Amino acid sequence: MIASNANLTAARQSFVTHLECSMTGERYEADTLHGLSAVGRPLLVRYDLDGVRGAMTKDVLSRRPADLWKYRELLPVRSPDNIVSLGEQETPLVTLDRVGAKRGARAPIVKDEGRLPTGSFKARGLVMAVSMAKALGVQTIAMPTNGNAGAAAAAYATRAGIEMVVLCPDDTPEINVREIAAQGARVYRVNGLIDDCGAIVGAACKANGWFDFSTLKEPYRIEGKKTMGLELAEQLGWEMPDAIFYPTGGGTGLIGMWKAFDELEALGFIGAERPRMYAVQAEGCAPMVRAFEAGVEHADRWEDAHTVAAGIRVPKAVGDFLILRAVRDSGGAALAVSDAALLAAVDEAAGDGLLLCPEGGATLAAYDRALDAGKVGRDERVVLFNCATGLKYPMPDKSRTIDRHAAIDFASL
Repeated sequence: MIASNANLTAARQSFVTHLECSMTGERYEADTLHGLSAVGRPLLVRYDLDGVRGAMTKDVLSRRPADLWKYRELLPVRSPDNIVSLGEQETPLVTLDRVGAKRGARAPIVKDEGRLPTGSFKARGLVMAVSMAKALGVQTIAMPTNGNAGAAAAAYATRAGIEMVVLCPDDTPEINVREIAAQGARVYRVNGLIDDCGAIVGAACKANGWFDFSTLKEPYRIEGKKTMGLELAEQLGWEMPDAIFYPTGGGTGLIGMWKAFDELEALGFIGAERPRMYAVQAEGCAPMVRAFEAGVEHADRWEDAHTVAAGIRVPKAVGDFLILRAVRDSGGAALAVSDAALLAAVDEAAGDGLLLCPEGGATLAAYDRALDAGKVGRDERVVLFNCATGLKYPMPDKSRTIDRHAAIDFASL
């Protein structure tokens, strides 16, 4: 056995007890295929946390390989035979030192999720969802995507031997569309937005007997995404940062991290302190910001959604109330930034050697807004989530040319 694969092969108990409706608390049986609850809301996985506490201590974790699967007692996959892994290693924390110095502030910390398989944090959610689909005997899955989720799902489904169908808006970045197909899925372009794609997926699943993998319409993507919170807490010595800025479309990761912090407190790994959670959206698609500012629990659909940050162009999210609760309960906020600001942030972070994706740039732009508004102190420890590698997005050509046949002015180079 390869030592780095110990988390994938060792016999460890999952302490899942049941699932429950995130709105009503109604209980659902574990180890059974579920979509949304009876009232059309996401299901949350629950664990025997007393059992977890006895098996997964801080010391035990410190001696395990540093990957997503080190937390298996607090994850839903019971048998290692059903783990469908592509190597989900711990992602690094990178400080933006020049960015901090320019603002007279403590350097913000970027958790760079672009290091994961298929180049984005979607790998966390989809590896868990596909592993559970394998465990529960699913044969065909379908989902809408703005790009990176479809690529991750295609990769893991292909590895698991599960048929994969993906629908994406027709202006999805070309690299994502081709990546999805290259990873083995059937991919279709749709003349609409991601929720339009989702409506077609829902109808197709009913017609063809497929399983709907849309965001939060199955219970396990949250469990994969919550590992961002587990991992971050461990990397910071089990101390919470003051604030987290998270690019928010469907919001699975924000919901998952908030769940992770509750579980860690119940385990005694952290105290009652929580980071202020900032849900970051683009001005051209900001349903959570509008709902947050209006003081309501559900967000209306955002019409004519548009932004260069495709990953956060989600006009309506099924988990809207969970996002808003986490933001409000933490003392955070929902913030919108312009495309110009997020692109400028991408350029600025490159000066620290880190190529952010547009959605990651949005978190830096939102951090600036929060600084200016006094929502975040300049001495506070702040974490920004970069959700994908910037290499998957178009970049401006800033190169110049040299004519090797002409005289070269070397002093001007």
